[in-house]
Amino acid sequence: MSELIDNRTQRVRTLKEIIQRLHKGEAPDAVRGSLRQLVRETDYSEIAEMEQQLIDEGMPVAEVMGMCDLHSQVTREILVQLQPAPLAAGHPVETMRRENAALVKVLERLNRAMTAVQDATSEQDAAGPVMEWRQALNELQDVDKHYQRKEHLFFTCLERHQVMGPPKVMWGKDDEVRELLKDLSAALRERDTSLGELKLLAATTGVAAAAAVQEMIYKEEQILLPLCQGKFTAQDWGEIWASSPRYGWCLVEPGQDYNPPEGPVKEGAAQLDGIALPTGTLTLEQLRAIFEALPVDLTFVDADDRVAFFSEGKSRLFSRSKAIIGRKVQNCHPPRSVDIVERILADFRGGRQSVAEFWIPFHGQFVHIRYFAVRDSGGRYAGTLEVTQDVTKIRALEGQRRLLEYDEPVTARTE
Repeated sequence: MSELIDNRTQRVRTLKEIIQRLHKGEAPDAVRGSLRQLVRETDYSEIAEMEQQLIDEGMPVAEVMGMCDLHSQVTREILVQLQPAPLAAGHPVETMRRENAALVKVLERLNRAMTAVQDATSEQDAAGPVMEWRQALNELQDVDKHYQRKEHLFFTCLERHQVMGPPKVMWGKDDEVRELLKDLSAALRERDTSLGELKLLAATTGVAAAAAVQEMIYKEEQILLPLCQGKFTAQDWGEIWASSPRYGWCLVEPGQDYNPPEGPVKEGAAQLDGIALPTGTLTLEQLRAIFEALPVDLTFVDADDRVAFFSEGKSRLFSRSKAIIGRKVQNCHPPRSVDIVERILADFRGGRQSVAEFWIPFHGQFVHIRYFAVRDSGGRYAGTLEVTQDVTKIRALEGQRRLLEYDEPVTARTE
């Protein structure tokens, strides 16, 4: 029967129908057997297209995400394992692959340490393995940089090429990994944990976290990166390369052999024409300098929910990449927070609200986040302005200061 499933459209249709059976509760072994019988082989693009079709036909992203690992398990035997093409050291894909290889080595150390803890007969025997476990877990936390580059750069470019569903599913799985690593790290920081409790932790959260990281590595290597290589242009890769440093690197440093193409627009060209505003005129350079000097971070989302602008201060709290310009703001947030974003935008657009604010602790700072509805002179909704500020010092102010006193010396050019 496999001879009948001999073209792409039929393979995707068959994949989707069998995966729908999995979602309805059919046993993975039965589904796996049907796949082997009906489909000789498939590739990364057909898996991505299958997920996209499921979402387009109404299956919630959360449901696809919840079954994503089972999809991976039942399709592995028919997925064509492509040999990666050689790339210059420093190419974004080559860097992602080297990071994944480094993560695999850390996972091996983590798993060895957890096995040693489970085999230990006394707390003294477990002391060394626990130390190694903590060290490996600390290194594994670096995966967040890897995920951020993927989510904000790779996913943005995929959306430009009309690949929408799979990035949302993968972002949700990234967040699951983050939560597992966070829970594991918090548990390992607890003092006076008994050997029995450590063994239980290793057998539950520890194993789950390691398996989740390993599964994501597989999905990136076999589906995401080949998909991107098949879709992206040289300009896309150059943009990703240029924006990557702001997110940082995971366990390894990028190579230096990759030469990105020059972008279509060269930055830094002097534009001296004034921009006339109701209360004065500024040059573009003056306006840019003002945005950089402000003690707040600004991001503007237009009336179509697309990111139109963000400021670049010296100490921006949340990283932004130029790749997000023109991107739907809903796709700039992890799936778990999209509902909040949608509600704010709907309330602003409908005129029910004009301000939404939040405050959170973040990396030792206390951050105030405010969203303002922007309306034109006729009162029509024109977009949303996000204003983010570190208010740690402001919250600590007491008494008064009436005399001039500088907090920090600054050396600036005055000519």
